Amino acid sequence: MALSFALLAVSILLIFIAYNLFLRLKAKLPPVVNNAQLAKEVLKDNDQNLANRFRTKPLANVSRNGSDLIWADYGHHYVKVRKLCNLELSTLKRIEALRPIREEEVTSMIHDIFRDSSKPGNVGKSLIMRGYLGLVSFNNITRLTFGKRFMNSEGKVDEQGQELKQIVSNGMKIGGKLKLGDFVPWLSYFFKDDNEALKAQDSHVDRFTRVIMSEHTLARKKTGETKQHFVDALLTLQKEYELSDDTIIGLLWDMITAGMDTMAITVECAMAELVKNPRVQQKAQEELDRIIVSDHVITESDMSKLSYLQSVVKESLRLHPPTPIMLPHMAGATVKIGGYNIPTDPIVHVNVWALGRDPKVWKDPLQFRPERFIEEDVDMKGHDFRLLPFGAGRRICPGTNLASNMVTSMLAHLLHHFKWSPPFGVETQDIDMLESPLSLTCERLYKLFLLQDCLNTYMNVCGYIRQWVENNVRNHIVNKTHARSLWDKLETFYASKTGNNKLFLLKQLMNIRYKEGSPISDHINDFQGVLDQLSGMGVKFDEKI
Repeated sequence: MALSFALLAVSILLIFIAYNLFLRLKAKLPPVVNNAQLAKEVLKDNDQNLANRFRTKPLANVSRNGSDLIWADYGHHYVKVRKLCNLELSTLKRIEALRPIREEEVTSMIHDIFRDSSKPGNVGKSLIMRGYLGLVSFNNITRLTFGKRFMNSEGKVDEQGQELKQIVSNGMKIGGKLKLGDFVPWLSYFFKDDNEALKAQDSHVDRFTRVIMSEHTLARKKTGETKQHFVDALLTLQKEYELSDDTIIGLLWDMITAGMDTMAITVECAMAELVKNPRVQQKAQEELDRIIVSDHVITESDMSKLSYLQSVVKESLRLHPPTPIMLPHMAGATVKIGGYNIPTDPIVHVNVWALGRDPKVWKDPLQFRPERFIEEDVDMKGHDFRLLPFGAGRRICPGTNLASNMVTSMLAHLLHHFKWSPPFGVETQDIDMLESPLSLTCERLYKLFLLQDCLNTYMNVCGYIRQWVENNVRNHIVNKTHARSLWDKLETFYASKTGNNKLFLLKQLMNIRYKEGSPISDHINDFQGVLDQLSGMGVKFDEKI
């Protein structure tokens, strides 16, 4: 009897504690905005009063208590570092200066796909897209930020790169966990292990970043040159902008965490939709064939001509925004949203995923139909509150132009060089578009496996050979000669020759011209072989053939 009474008393106590905890958490549950009109009230009408950030303990550690940009409260510090980031990430001059890095990584991706799909035993097998897309995103963001390419084309990461990936992975795990101690302080006592993990992560980030900062400082002192990378820009401007080491570390990790996965996730979702909707894929490829000259290497300057492809990107971002819920906006003063008073300090979330699927705004919202953006030009850079993949107002992503250029370029290359389809035995309608419920980003729950067929291999290889020749044998040919005109000149040269040399070289030329479905490296090796043999026959490539 006494035991039963004791159990009853304990049960009542636990119920009381649970109910009290529920009331506390309920009072802290933030409002979530799900339509364009309310999003406008948050991000435009009350932008300044809702520009602060709510920081959990892990986020306070990562951001050095708001010393960075993403998690800083709105004020003098935010305005200062925002101006700096705009100068280094958003101006046309900086975007153009960093273009070679982006284009090199995208071109490398195409080479890797050609190489892997043509290996013995791989022909006809599907590829896991996430590996190729993740490699581009990883190398692009680390080169822009740290000036280093940690991962090679085979996906092998050097020691420093492995350390970086471990830091990012641990940070996502720690940052993504719900910690009741952030809402009910006395509960922190029961989560001491989490606090130790936070300290270890903070120490790891600090040590890793300071090593890279020291490397770049020593390199600048040794050469006297300032490179284009973000870390160099921050170190160069440290005194002028009065940046602490904590601010520099915070800004560097803002770049890494914001750009590491989001571009790869966006392109993977777009590719899944394009395979699921072959009509759209074909239409995008027809535009590419119409706009891009056959022997021309695609560059970012071509993207403005590809209106349908840009609509494909918008439609994918509408349905699959990389960050489905915007980072929390915290009220710095009492505001009114949707007729309700929001007092100082509570946080407000904007549901970007819901905005893009609102049936009151979008006709057939679940249908992937890029034509809707041809029929109506909808801005996606913060001016139209129906489509906000990069945010809006004072808190809009400073890397918007960099990210949109990279995503469009990746898709353009993938569609221009390959036709994509599901693996054998899988119908297009069976491609699953489920997103991971445990991810902070709009990551696909299942990996995307796709088959690819080369499109116009010869035509596309022309451009790559031209680029390769310009980079590697610039002194051997007239600088303005492109691949097709060079081959025309070679054919004229062959016509003037007789005997075995002519027939042998002509046979090699025809093999290059008509070989389909083989790796790009084979074409380049064959082409270089022809150049070498012609050089041996006395042909001077610095003169017209």
